[in-house]
Amino acid sequence: MRHPSFRTSRARTRPGRRLAGALAAVLALSVAGTTTVLTTAPPAAASASVSNPPTPGSFTGYGFDQCLTPTQQAMNTWLRTSPFLAVGVYISGASRACRDQPNLTAAWVKKQLTKGWRLLPITLGPQASCQPRFPRYGNDPTINPAPGKHGLYGQARTMGRAEADSAVAAAKRLGIVPGSTLFYDLEGYDNTNTHCRESALAFLTGWTNRVRAQGYLSGVYSSASSGIVALDKARRTKQRATVVPDQIWIADWDGIANTSTTYIGEDGWRPGGRLKQYRGGHDETWGGVRINIDSNYLDLGQGSVAARETHCGGVRVDFERYQALQAPTAGRVSPPAQVTALQCLLTEQGIYTGRLHGTYNARLIKAVNQWQREAGQSVSRSWTHKNWMSLTATGPRAVLKHGSAGTAVRRVQRALNAARPAPELAVTGTFGATTTAAVKAYQKRVGLPQSGVVEARTWRHLANGVR
Repeated sequence: MRHPSFRTSRARTRPGRRLAGALAAVLALSVAGTTTVLTTAPPAAASASVSNPPTPGSFTGYGFDQCLTPTQQAMNTWLRTSPFLAVGVYISGASRACRDQPNLTAAWVKKQLTKGWRLLPITLGPQASCQPRFPRYGNDPTINPAPGKHGLYGQARTMGRAEADSAVAAAKRLGIVPGSTLFYDLEGYDNTNTHCRESALAFLTGWTNRVRAQGYLSGVYSSASSGIVALDKARRTKQRATVVPDQIWIADWDGIANTSTTYIGEDGWRPGGRLKQYRGGHDETWGGVRINIDSNYLDLGQGSVAARETHCGGVRVDFERYQALQAPTAGRVSPPAQVTALQCLLTEQGIYTGRLHGTYNARLIKAVNQWQREAGQSVSRSWTHKNWMSLTATGPRAVLKHGSAGTAVRRVQRALNAARPAPELAVTGTFGATTTAAVKAYQKRVGLPQSGVVEARTWRHLANGVR
């Protein structure tokens, strides 16, 4: 995707490894700690990709797109170091600049989805008849602008259906399953040219109808001032000849990382139907790997939300401020709610076997000492902030960043609250701007790169109780 034309301006072993044996199963059911809503079940015949989730699914966060699909090494590095968790890839279309995609394979797709990336599959085929940069190669057709006998631009609709069939076939070869969104890239064009505009809308109607018929969601990328405006007008005026897509990808390089634009109102494709390319082609370097990208912000489906969580039949384990605990002494009793939380969490680790009564007693101290020994921490009768950090951080260590959601995010939020003096976080299970800021503050305090990404080193520091 390049600068849109005709615009006016402008992601029971040692603690920390106790659950390692279940990690493979966890990764098979979730995406890097995120909660994914499966709206359409994968086809039974697609055994090679049966574990792939629909993509991009429900997500709120940052993404990038690049002409050439990045190498696995580049993707791994950017996962650990960049703010992005979604990536656009060109899967089909004779007019795409990168016709050859040597890195784009079914294995590549599966690897990214397993690691937690959200994929944005893009097709760039026939373009509007008045788009001056196309055909790109001479043998790639443009959309037929002829209105036809009934003025319905039938040939353009047929072309849209054919392009949808090609995109769906490519998606299936790559293991991109039904329920995923397939995006058509319609570059900017002159909206004042009636036949050009109406044939483009007819083409997109053919695309949307055929993509939906095969179990996928329809998405359209276009310049805010041309394709997006035209689609929004068709939506608002209820044009019977035009079927609008499920999701729109707005190209508006205003530099604002949201999904709003001055070109259309806020009512369309909300909630959960928008993403915006807010910055055009530029180089970014993360972890020493430089890629020329466009920057995007996504708000799709239900957004990044975490499923509800319960512990020990309803015991509260989330606190914005965890306190050091000890056996009752003259004038001091540890808060019963936090003692109960400790008993519950140690019960879940298979260490504490007593009742959850909120009293810091000898039986609990025995379990506390066992945890401290296994964690390689000082053994004492007290439970410290360092102990809280190691316990709350225990579990699979997926890479987490803005847009992640789920159990692993809750563990990070609890561990940060236990670390103090980290900013107090609401334990929501959703990794947004507040959690990103708290992670950066923690990383700065303990001498780690301030990426805002919870990767292996940050996990280790949290699990070791480094404050």
